[in-house]
Parts: sequence; C-alpha cells; structure tokens
Amino acid sequence: MDPLRTQHGMPESAAAAEARRLIDSWAAQPVRHHPTSFRDDTEPPAFGTTPPVHQDDKRVVPAWAAGIAVASIGVGAGSVGLGCCAWLVLKGLASVTLTSVLMVTLPLAGFAMAVTAVGGVITQIRSSTTRTKNVYEGPVTQNTQITNTSVTRGMFPRTRNTVR
Repeated sequence: MDPLRTQHGMPESAAAAEARRLIDSWAAQPVRHHPTSFRDDTEPPAFGTTPPVHQDDKRVVPAWAAGIAVASIGVGAGSVGLGCCAWLVLKGLASVTLTSVLMVTLPLAGFAMAVTAVGGVITQIRSSTTRTKNVYEGPVTQNTQITNTSVTRGMFPRTRNTVR
C-alpha cells in the first residue's frame, strides 16, 4: 500500500484539501446564539401590586417520592427519639440503688394496695346481698356415708373421699 494514500484510497494532498474546504465552509456559516436566560429590563412600578408572572414547574422529583422521603425522615426522627428514651431508661436501671428501687416500687405498691382495698369493698357489697335467709321448700335428704378411696401407686398418690 502506498504511504501517501489515505484509508479510502484518496491521496494525502486531496484529503488535506477536502478537509480544508470542509473547515472553511463550516467557519463561513454564521454562529447561532441560543438564549439561555431572559432578563426583563422594564422598571417595576413605584407602588402597587405587580401582576403575577407564570413560572414553569421544573421539579425533578415526583410528589410521591418527596412524600416518601419526608415520611422516612419522620420515621428516622421517631426512631432516634425512642432510642434516646431507651438509653435513658437503661442508664437509670444501670445505676440501681435502694432509693431508686423504693421510688419505683412505692407507687406500684400503693396502687396495688388501693386495688386490693377496692376489691375487698366490692366483695363485702356482693356478699351482703346474699346474706339473707334462704328458704328451701321440698324434701331434704342427708347423706352421712363417706367412702375413702386411696391409691398409693406412682409418683403422685391421691385420696378421693366420696359422700353417698
């Protein structure tokens, strides 16, 4: 292959002339300027309201994605709050003293005592309604025969008393 020829078989001098012609034809064309911004040079009014100007919405993130992002930030902040709460509780439990145990258990003991007292009052009220004398009408049979059955086999022996 001849070293003065190009890849397509064109001589070097012809290729250089063609390249020069293409560059010159491109350079001879006028340069097109595309505006990238707009500046309004009109003076704003000295007083009063300015009419609204339409502004295109150029958000890149869809609304549902922004909502999920805000929700995840809220969940993260809530998790940090719960973590701080757990840290404070565990730190308090790590420094257990007699005073701190009493301060925690005394309100619980007081609440349990109040519940027991209320339960006792309710029991007294319910039992007072059944203390009236019950009147039974009809035949009464009294059984006085007691049979004792005792099984002493195995690990758990049992005794059964039956009344006939």
